[in-house]
Amino acid sequence: MRTHRIGFASLMFVAAIWALGSVAATTSPRFYTDDPIAREPGSQDASGAARSDMADLYEMVINLLDHPGYKPSGLRARNLNTIDEVPDSGWFTNRIGVTPLTIDEIVRGPNVGAPPDPSKWIVFRQKSSGAHPGVTAKDANGETWFLEFDPNYYPEAATGAVIMATKFFWALGYNQVETFITSFDPRRVEFDPAATLRRPNGKRTRFTKSDLDELLEPVARSADGTYRVVAGRLLPGKILGNFRFEGTRPDDPNDLVPHEYRRELRALRVFGAWTNLTDLKSGNTLDTLVTENGRTIVKHWLQDVGSTFGMNNDLHEWDLGWEHFYQTDTTLKRALSFGFALSPWQTVHYVKGPSIGKFEGDRFDPRTWRPQTPTTAYMELRDDDAFWAAQRVAAFTGEMIRAIVQTGELSDPAAATALADIMIKRRDTIVQTYMTAVNPIVAPRLQEDDRLCFDNAAVKADVAHAPEAYQASWSEFDNATGVTRLFAETRSGTTTIDAPAGLPKSVGSYVEVDIAAEAKDHPAWRRPVRVYFRREVGRWKLVGLERMPDAAEQNQKG
Repeated sequence: MRTHRIGFASLMFVAAIWALGSVAATTSPRFYTDDPIAREPGSQDASGAARSDMADLYEMVINLLDHPGYKPSGLRARNLNTIDEVPDSGWFTNRIGVTPLTIDEIVRGPNVGAPPDPSKWIVFRQKSSGAHPGVTAKDANGETWFLEFDPNYYPEAATGAVIMATKFFWALGYNQVETFITSFDPRRVEFDPAATLRRPNGKRTRFTKSDLDELLEPVARSADGTYRVVAGRLLPGKILGNFRFEGTRPDDPNDLVPHEYRRELRALRVFGAWTNLTDLKSGNTLDTLVTENGRTIVKHWLQDVGSTFGMNNDLHEWDLGWEHFYQTDTTLKRALSFGFALSPWQTVHYVKGPSIGKFEGDRFDPRTWRPQTPTTAYMELRDDDAFWAAQRVAAFTGEMIRAIVQTGELSDPAAATALADIMIKRRDTIVQTYMTAVNPIVAPRLQEDDRLCFDNAAVKADVAHAPEAYQASWSEFDNATGVTRLFAETRSGTTTIDAPAGLPKSVGSYVEVDIAAEAKDHPAWRRPVRVYFRREVGRWKLVGLERMPDAAEQNQKG
């Protein structure tokens, strides 16, 4: 496998690769004929992968007590192709912002099969974790579903959050469970003879109707005696347990990039902040062993994204999204001030209503947003990762957001409107924060009339004014040796720059262009985006883009 194509020196953190890096740069080409690749190679058979889980308490302790001293590496993500994008993989599929999506496609989300038939449920297991009660049951068609109920103090909100969040995260590119809102009528429930419960004394006994009645006691019930539930379809393939936000899975030969260096996992800090996904942990993920295109691979799922839109907060929990479970600085501050030092969450205004959680958009700051516990991938987020994520958030139009909120089937129109308004406010804040933090040049094209065209994502999103000027430095690039020869510099006041005379025209030749923007309000824009074009028959093809290369990569280029 040509690993250089999934992030430059994707395994450079391995000592042996570090030692050989400079030699490889001079003995193999930088770009291959199929660059940039659209899908991450997964050519190895992963059928030997076995189940492995991480205990929630262990992960929480590690994240809270070990990670406060963690120092981010500052290294570029390692699963990128040559144009600084994340290829499709068992982790992620490029959708919004890359592939045109209709409202109908976004509303459908991951759902490709029929919804459950609730005319009969056969219960065979009680939900063993999570904030809200649930059971595993088979519907009238014999399909297995995971059912979750609303707490009586948040009718519709918890189930609606799961439905809406699966649409958002599916559109963003993550593998999501097929999920539907349906009904649960206890009068049409049967119990699998093998269904048991572990009692306080440790023994297992039959799951009975009285157990179900006890489970349903704190659950929101409809006037007709039925219960609104969210049903998640059983995932295909063999269950392998959770994935982790750092390291690799040792029994998966295709899992070569440590997870903290995967951009789509780093980007969950941005996407999580937008949706307020506060319960960001391995316990809400799942790996399955599946066969696709004749190969057995591990597929990675964000299986539970319902702790969103303020719905992971209990009735009297107000700090989720503002602080980790434990933060030494804020805890000491409140203790030393005898509680008089107020935290932001103590003065923020929330929209009140039983079908919407503790969720707001006026004081939201994505850089200070906090999940319950920090993951390693969360802490490794760089500005170029956040810029990549912000482009996808920006691609959600107001119409799309409102259509997704409608799938939550909230009976209160005011709550649905408020939730959509908050998501739009938080979207705009994310775009304003991250689109301007790096040089926002995107989509460079070297046209046949020898004009270089590109877009300024921040200007296009209307979060920044156009810069005073753009500057392009032009070099010939030797793909075999990596040697460059600067031959011209050009300027323009627009996103179109005339190429200098003397561009190479022979098929297979390469041009390197550094594009910088001069903007008084955004000094980071002076750091150039470096792009590479290869001459092909009748056209120039973009084969490389570097927004924030690592220092080692920059030094290799001189």
